[in-house]
Formats: sequence, C-alpha cells, structure tokens
Amino acid sequence: PSESGFTTDVLALYDWVKARSGNSSILFWGHSLGTGVATNAARKLQEERGVQVDAVVLESPYTNIREAAANIPITKIYRQFPGFESLILDSMARAGMFFRSDENVKVLGCPLLILHAEDDGVLPPKLGRKLYETAHKAYRDKSKVKFITFPEKLGLGHDYISFNPELPALVKDFLNKK
Repeated sequence: PSESGFTTDVLALYDWVKARSGNSSILFWGHSLGTGVATNAARKLQEERGVQVDAVVLESPYTNIREAAANIPITKIYRQFPGFESLILDSMARAGMFFRSDENVKVLGCPLLILHAEDDGVLPPKLGRKLYETAHKAYRDKSKVKFITFPEKLGLGHDYISFNPELPALVKDFLNKK
C-alpha cells in the first residue's frame, strides 16, 4: 500500500459509485488514517478533474502523518531519545507517506465536517482542532467548515464516534446547511 495507491483506489471507487448513483450526493468519509486518504482524493478530484465531491467528513483526523506520529501516545517514551525524528518521522517521508490533510483542506471548496472525541487516546483532539482552524482560515465560505467534538463522558474514544446515536442527525444537519 502507498499513499498514491490509496488515493487512486478512492478515485476509482468514486467513479464506480458516481456512474451508479444518479443524482445522489457522494461524500468522502475518512476515519483516522483514512482522513488523509479522503482529503487527498477530494483535492485530486478537484484539481485534476475540476469536480468537487459533495462533502468530506473526517472522523478522528490529524493534520499530517508526521505530526500524527509525533503526537500519538505510544511514541511518547521514544520522543526523548536521539534519532526518533530521523528513524521514525523521516522514514515515513522517505517512504512517500505524507497524508497532508492540513495542506489539502487549504484548497478544498466542498463542505468539510470534522468530528473528534475529546477522549481519543490514539490521535489527540488538538490535531483535529488544528486541522479545523487551518481549514476555517482558508475557506472563503466559513459556513462550509464545521468542527464537532464529543465529550469525554460519552466514552467514544478513537473508534466509536460512529456509534453515537446523534451522529446521523448531526451529519444531516450539516449537509442541509451546505
């Protein structure tokens, strides 16, 4: 798997769905690592084909893979050692893994919904917030960008936002405002 391969796969899936969906809306929904794939595909679709996906929803996102790797809790003990940056962070870049959602959202024009749980133990909510701030600053129409956080007391963590019974109504409300 590669970053460009993931993006190519999503665009092929988009073409397949678009050919069969009639006038239905199509949105990209990415979770965790998939948020980088979703923003890559949305940007590529926009820049190379002049087509905007109807919306992008990012669940438990990060800004870019380098910053994500530097902030995930499991790396905390290793960050203090010399060579962490070159061994771990730079190795991803050498492998062509960037997933620059922070750069992608600066050029997107489609509605963008960012979802993050305050008790996310894998990707800190500060990364989702930072991504939102980057997008909000870049978007001409600020109403197209929204950030929803889920309180810690719900216990949604990194993987369970989709289990929240209020989620369908929140997404529908956002999409109806675009």
